[in-house]
Amino acid sequence: MRRPLGTYARILRAPWFAVAGLLAAGTLLLQGLMFHGAVRAEAGSALHFASNGNFDPAGNYLPHIAGFNLADVNSPAQLDALPEGVKGLVWVGQCNGADAKFVDTIRPFIGNEKLFGFYLMDDPDPTGQHFPLCTAENLKAESDWIHANVPGAKTFILLMTMTSSRTPSFKDTYNPANSHVDLYGIDPYPCRTELNGCDYRQIDRYVAAAEAAGVPRDKMIPVYQTFGGGRWFTDGGGRYVLPSASQMQQMLARWDTLVPVPVFDFAYSWGTQKGASTLAGSPELQAVFLRRNGKPTVLDRMN
Repeated sequence: MRRPLGTYARILRAPWFAVAGLLAAGTLLLQGLMFHGAVRAEAGSALHFASNGNFDPAGNYLPHIAGFNLADVNSPAQLDALPEGVKGLVWVGQCNGADAKFVDTIRPFIGNEKLFGFYLMDDPDPTGQHFPLCTAENLKAESDWIHANVPGAKTFILLMTMTSSRTPSFKDTYNPANSHVDLYGIDPYPCRTELNGCDYRQIDRYVAAAEAAGVPRDKMIPVYQTFGGGRWFTDGGGRYVLPSASQMQQMLARWDTLVPVPVFDFAYSWGTQKGASTLAGSPELQAVFLRRNGKPTVLDRMN
C-alpha cells in the first residue's frame, strides 16, 4: 500500500531518536522476513489447476502432491472430499443453454464453500465444423444462470483456435461481451517433434490472438503443456513432446511475462488421455510445479 505523503512529513519532523527507533524497527522487520524467506515478488496465481484423473479409487485428491489447489471435479461427493484449502472447478460440458439438464447439474453444488466455479466447455466450436455446435448465446445463458443463482462462482471455457497454431485466431468465437463467461483458457502447446524442441513464441501468438478477439489479459488463463506422446498429433504433422524441467521453466517464464497474475493457471494434463505421458507420471515436472505452486508467501508464513 502506498503510504500517504503526510505520514512521511510527520516522520521527518519527529525528533531524531524517534526516527532512529522507527528505522531500527524497520530493520528488524526486514531481517525477520529475510530469516523466514524472501518476500515473494515473482508473478503467478494463487490457484493452480491440473485436469483429468484427479482422484484415486479411494477418493483421495492426487495433484495436491505437486501444489495444485484447484481440483477437476465431477460430483458433489468429490467436492466435499477435497482437502482443506483446495477448491473445485466443476466440469459441465453441455452448451445447450440453461435448460432443465443444465440446472439439475448445477443445483447440487450451490452453497458449497469449496466451490470455485464451473468449467462450461472444452474447445467449444461456434461453427459446428469440428465439434458439436456451441453458440455464444447458449454459453451466455448458462453463465448468466450461474451468476444469478450461484453467488461468487466463476465460469470458464477453454478456447479452440479456428486456424493453425502458427497463425492462431479466435475471431468470431467467444469473449466476455458475447458469452458473459468469466475466464478463458489459452492453450498453446509449443513442444513438438516437428520443431525439435519448443517454440515459446507460440505463446505470444496465442495471447495476441485472444486479445484481438476481445478477451482481455486479466480474463485469460494460461494453459501449460504437461503431456506428450500417445495418440495426439499436431497440426504440423508431428507429435507433442512432454517438456523437460528446463523447457517447462522457460514456458512458465514466458507466460509470466505475458499474463503475470491470472485468476488461476492450468496444467494439461495431470491424468493421461489417449495414452499420453503426463504430469502424474513425471516426478521431474511435479518437482517444478511444487516449487512454483507450493512456494509460500510472506502472509502464509505470518499466519
